[in-house]
Amino acid sequence: MGDRRPEARASSSPAVAASSEAEEIEVLESEDVLPMATEDHWKALFDQFDPESTGYISPEKFQNLLQRHGSELDPHKLEVLLALADNNSDGKICYQDFVNLMSNKRSNSFRQAILQGNRRLCSKALLEESGLSLSQRLIRHVAYETLPREIDRKWYYDSYTCCPPPWFMIAITIVEVAFFLYNGVVLDRFVLQVTHPLYLKNSLVYHPQLRAQAWRYLTYIFMHAGIEHLGLNVALQLLVGVPLEMVHGAARIGFVYIAGVVAGSLAVSVADMTAPVVGSSGGVYALLSAHLANIVMNWSGMKCQFKLLRMALALICMSFEFGRAVWLRFHPSAYPPCPHPSFVAHLGGVLVGITLGVVILRNYEQRLQDQSLWWIFIFIYVVFVLFAIFWNVFAYNLLDLKLPPPP
Repeated sequence: MGDRRPEARASSSPAVAASSEAEEIEVLESEDVLPMATEDHWKALFDQFDPESTGYISPEKFQNLLQRHGSELDPHKLEVLLALADNNSDGKICYQDFVNLMSNKRSNSFRQAILQGNRRLCSKALLEESGLSLSQRLIRHVAYETLPREIDRKWYYDSYTCCPPPWFMIAITIVEVAFFLYNGVVLDRFVLQVTHPLYLKNSLVYHPQLRAQAWRYLTYIFMHAGIEHLGLNVALQLLVGVPLEMVHGAARIGFVYIAGVVAGSLAVSVADMTAPVVGSSGGVYALLSAHLANIVMNWSGMKCQFKLLRMALALICMSFEFGRAVWLRFHPSAYPPCPHPSFVAHLGGVLVGITLGVVILRNYEQRLQDQSLWWIFIFIYVVFVLFAIFWNVFAYNLLDLKLPPPP
């Protein structure tokens, strides 16, 4: 992405200034970009200002450290640290918080200090920077699409390396498309595949008579009702999921997606007990509802272009897809007495998105275990999963429900 290091800051000491200048010349003459200093290196520097090894130094000493060694940092990261030193309300800087920040693991308390420092930042916004390459403009665009705070956008812009790439959403999409094409060839049908009499015989589809086969609660995402169903889901999960994964990582976005998928099939097994379920809408709606909720909750901070129009278009697409699913569910079945697939999975995905998903998207690069809401929603999700499991084990027999025969 090119070298974006700041010029060495002037120091109050001539010797330090000369040292900083020599370091800057060395950086400029090197062909490789200087990597982030190791934890041991920063520990040694920190200890110079903390001879008693208390783990804390004053903001003045911290600022002195940054002035001496700022050329080793990305410019926006240095800006954040200086803002923290200027506006630290505790009167001391914790070494562990400093190391967490240098390794892109910001604690909640440190984030609050950074946000206080953000009020004193005077440099131009990331959007105003010029002379960027195509890849840098892409990364900047993703930052403005997903992050509501300028300090986070700058942080992401400097930290993102595209290693690893957003592999999860791309891999899921490729597998979904491959299964759809395979089924289209086997069934000799691509539009409304779900109306084919042999459609439900596939071992990936969730079917209420086969609910003991636990893999079906997840693998149903690889089966779609038709090309119209697949096309909209793939478009939404690539347009929304890939940028979110670039910012928040495969682990977090993958968790939201899979949690939405599982919640979707379990919701069907509880609320629409006689219906099968297919499609990745549970995961897609989890991501999309989390993203839209995050935009609404941070409306003034989100700087993506035409956000009101784009939100309206997203809601229209979601409504169209949900309406199609409701229509299909009550359309005369091609394999009576089993109805067509349920639409309830969409609602399960939305509930995951506006709970777990929102907590993840609102806490960019913060430890989720520090967030009380995270544990509350995890607890609620686990309770729902356990309830659904017991429901599937006992309720079908207790209600003496007449289920459609297995395919």
